[in-house]
Amino acid sequence: MNLLESAKSGFYVCIMGCIFIFAFIYIRNTRPKEEQDAFFELPECSSYPDELCSALFQGKKAAPQIGHLCEEHHHTKEMLTCTQTPCNCSTLQKQLHFITSPLSEEEGNFSLAYIITIHKELDMFIKLLRAIYLPQNIYCIHIDEKSPEDYKMAVETLVNCFGNIFIASKRETVVYGGFSRLQADINCMKDLIHSKNQWNYVINLCGQDYPIKTNKELIQYIKSKWNGKNMTPGVVQPPHIKYRTHVSYKEYVHSGKSKVYPTKNKKGEPPHNLTIYFGGAYYILTRKFVEFTLTDPRAKDLLEWSRDTYSPDEHYWVTLNRLPDAPGSTPDLQWEGNIRAIKWRDHEGKYHDGCKGHYVRDICVYGLGDLKWIIDSSALFANKFEPGTYPLVMECLERHLRMKVLQQAEVPLEAHWHLQGHESEHPNEP
Repeated sequence: MNLLESAKSGFYVCIMGCIFIFAFIYIRNTRPKEEQDAFFELPECSSYPDELCSALFQGKKAAPQIGHLCEEHHHTKEMLTCTQTPCNCSTLQKQLHFITSPLSEEEGNFSLAYIITIHKELDMFIKLLRAIYLPQNIYCIHIDEKSPEDYKMAVETLVNCFGNIFIASKRETVVYGGFSRLQADINCMKDLIHSKNQWNYVINLCGQDYPIKTNKELIQYIKSKWNGKNMTPGVVQPPHIKYRTHVSYKEYVHSGKSKVYPTKNKKGEPPHNLTIYFGGAYYILTRKFVEFTLTDPRAKDLLEWSRDTYSPDEHYWVTLNRLPDAPGSTPDLQWEGNIRAIKWRDHEGKYHDGCKGHYVRDICVYGLGDLKWIIDSSALFANKFEPGTYPLVMECLERHLRMKVLQQAEVPLEAHWHLQGHESEHPNEP
């Protein structure tokens, strides 16, 4: 009887094995040829993430599916830990892989200022700051006043470890589409102007941005295309946008919820007979232009007039930069200056092949299938990212950018500048 049962068991195992083999052969042979190639060339999760990231950057069709499976079993999170009081900042900087020396003479002689507005996701903030940090630059961090206290404390712990990073001296309760978002940038600009650090240009970012180009590439782009000029892409306010400045808007904040809503009050004409433009909220501005916006009567009056408009950061900078006598102005500029790579929902099919992640406020939160589109972009930065939702997207981009940074470096490399797994991949190491 035992022999019979044993024979039955062996027979069943054989049958199941045959079914599996035939199914595998069927799936392989019924795939299109290009998908067969991708299917067999893709790495397993065990070789994660370098080979898998490479497959995603190459746009192999099966890569996102395998990436999703790997994401279910792998998620890295940056740990901001301090075991001593005060914090051992040298150890923290090394653990988080911050680059602590200028990487070339050209970069060391051209300092950038950054304004970063954040309100959540400490992990994403660390990744962003690490990507753009260099000791010759200066960074103003605006933390939304309504952010949780433990989040504020964690950010301050990190910031206190760097002499060229500081928290904005005045913080706003930021409301999406409201004047408070513009005010947050201006608060940082005032701090940057009064800082003892010198800088050439200022760039504003939000917490869900990430650079596509290295610091060296960014500087060379500014010098070659925009030397002494401001980058504020935009056009004369289109008719379908005029609702933003024709009636008054108010910000509403209550119990953690916030919004901007229109009133029935009509607004007066812009001050000084200014022509209102419409553009992006993100810019690259010269220091002299920033000083101009903080002191010129037209800039001050336009700021006051903009207090009750909708999303004034999308008309304020671009309008001032069209004034012929403003420092570094570009009166004839339209949408030139590719600062941001963004997949807008209404651009689907025209400028991009659709969002492979998901849309939030008609902007794509990038998924794995978007990686090739991102790195193929000529833009300087990309928006937007959620490492908690799509961790592999950020990990691949981080490793891709850091590899480029270290390959372009003209100085001996420190061991901690490498991200984990990249410790010995560059010939310039001491």
